[in-house]
This record gives sequence, C-alpha cells and structure tokens, in this order.
Amino acid sequence: MNQIYADHAATTPVHPEVLHIMTEMLTEHYGNASSIHAVGRRSRQVLDEARSFVAKCTGAHFNEIIFTSGGTEANNLAINGVADAMKHRGMHIITSKIEHHAVLHPCEALVQKGFHVTFLDVDETGSVSAEDVKNALTDETILVSIMYGNNEVGTIQPVEEIAQILTGHQALFHTDAVQAFGAEDINVKKLGVDLLSVSAHKINGPKGVGFLYVKKDTPLSPHILGGEQERKRRAGTENVASIAALAKAVELAAEEREHKRKKLAEIKNALINRLDEHGVKYSVNGSLEHTLPHVLNLSIFGADVEAMLVNLDLAGIAASSGSACTAGSIEPSHVLTAMFGQGSERLRNSIRFSFGLGSTIEQGIKIADEIALIAKRLIPAN
Repeated sequence: MNQIYADHAATTPVHPEVLHIMTEMLTEHYGNASSIHAVGRRSRQVLDEARSFVAKCTGAHFNEIIFTSGGTEANNLAINGVADAMKHRGMHIITSKIEHHAVLHPCEALVQKGFHVTFLDVDETGSVSAEDVKNALTDETILVSIMYGNNEVGTIQPVEEIAQILTGHQALFHTDAVQAFGAEDINVKKLGVDLLSVSAHKINGPKGVGFLYVKKDTPLSPHILGGEQERKRRAGTENVASIAALAKAVELAAEEREHKRKKLAEIKNALINRLDEHGVKYSVNGSLEHTLPHVLNLSIFGADVEAMLVNLDLAGIAASSGSACTAGSIEPSHVLTAMFGQGSERLRNSIRFSFGLGSTIEQGIKIADEIALIAKRLIPAN
C-alpha cells in the first residue's frame, strides 16, 4: 500500500537539501558560536549568514530576528515578553478564539496573573473582523495577537487592515505566521506587524527550530535566562545546525512558492471535483478564496470524524481533524466551535487535508475516491 501523507499542516517532511545542510553542519561545523577560536568562529559565521538571509526574506533587519526552538516558543516569547515589558502601560490584550493553543494558553495564563484578555469571535468562514479589533481597543491595550492564517481551516486574517487600525496606538501587533510562512509571500514591513512567529518544520525544515521577528525598539522581556545569546533576548547555546537548515528551508520555500501554490490549488480542486463526481455530500469549512493554499477542511455530512480518520488511515491516507482524542473521547475543535457553535454537526464530521512536498493531483483524486467508498460503508442512506 502506498502511503498518502495529507497532513502537512501538522508537520512536513524534511527537504533533501535541508537534510544535507543539517548533516554537514552536525558533522563538520559543530563549534559553539560563542567560542572565540576558529571552530567557534565558523559556527558564528554560519549563524550570522542564516540570520541575514532569514531577515532579507522577511523584509526585516539582521538584528530583528531571534532564533527560537520553534513556533510555540516564538509565540510564548512574543506574548509573555511584551506583557512583561509593557504592563506598566496597561494590562489589556486582544486575541481571537481561533488562535493556536500556543497563543491561547499563554493568554489564558496571563489572565491568572491579572491581565484582561479579550477573545474575539469569528464569522462562519473563520475570519476575525478588523472592526471588532478596533472596537475592543482601549487605552490599556498593550498587545493584539491575531494569526496570519488558521491552521485548521486555512482562513487568512485581515492582518494589514488590523495593523493600520493600530497605527498611532500604543498596542503592539503580533501575528502567528507559523502555518502561513512559506505558503504566502510575507514581508513584515508591508504587513505592519511588530512581532511575527515562524517554525521550520512547517516549511520542510527540521523540528525544534524557528524564529521570532521583533521590530526594532519593540519592548520585549526575555523569558529564557542564562546567557547573552540572541542579544540577551533568548539565552542558550544556538542550535547552529538546525538554524542553518531553517535558512535553507526558507530559501527553498521562497524559490518554489508560486509553483507550489499553483500545484496545491490544483490538488485541492481535483479532490473537490472528484467528490462532486461521486455525489458525496460535504461542505468546505472556511473560505476557498481567502485561504492558505495547502489547507482544505471538509465537513462530510453524516460522517463520524473518528471513524472516518481510522478508515482513511487503514486505506493508507494520513489526515487529521481539529479534535484531540483522549481516552476514547473527542474534544471538539475550538476553531470549529468558534465558527459554528457548540451544537453544530460540523464539530463531529470535519476532517482537515493539507498538502505539500510530494503531494500530487493523483493523490487528491485517490483521497476523494476513498472518502466516497468509506462514506458508502459508514453513512446510512437517506
């Protein structure tokens, strides 16, 4: 059985060229970038080159990039770092109900520390209203954190519009771009954000590395202490091999973006058209227009998400849902709950397919064929 991997929004396979760079670094350039001898200086050079390249690709300055252990740390550093540095100016934060838990949980933890957090609603496409952000602003607001593109349904948020609303206000603007980076052409200056989070393993890089863009002069307290790395903003010996691999993944993503976007759109269209040919009853969760090119979330009418995922897996297809299965019970997706409400059938029948390196139109068609077969077996005829 040929395995079809349709869960690239969860993690991506490492690109062969990225693996080559990482292996070379681990075996040949293993020095500590803080050491002053030649071996250490070579690692420092690699680190500086990676920072310069990542900065260039995002429209940032060399000193505005902080390397982290991934998107979760980048989000935590952005939220907790700003909250701690800005609390004397106010203790109000604005975010949305559909953020990744790496944003929601830090915000919830800040509530326990006395901060006030506004969790904005979204519409049925999963989109935050910029007007709602404007209306939620107060003189005490110090941070707005709205993701670039949603990891479950793919909806792209009005980041530039929100940034314009915040012009002249003390509130800093953070966007979690972990799911969007590589798929979208992201320039931090054009977006107008103060902080932006990225993770390597979403763009065919290794797990355990990412970065946080922090605009010059942005107040940010460090939350990992113990050294002067990353200009005293993130202590710890730099993971030079992974950082070099991240830079290569960023390079490849930029080079292949337009071709990849076209290919991903064709795969999604092929899957949907094949479902229509089979007469499968479904709805798209999110938007087919303002969406990330690699994410497709479908509500299969009459299906049970757990049974559908198990049967797809048995057919050699790896997909996912926004639900977490714990001890045999399903916890509904917080994203779909925010979009459709607690009682919606979509909370129980929605599956996310996401595509990337190695995905083909033929795989999209095969997925649709298997969905039709499984639906015929498991869903009672009306």
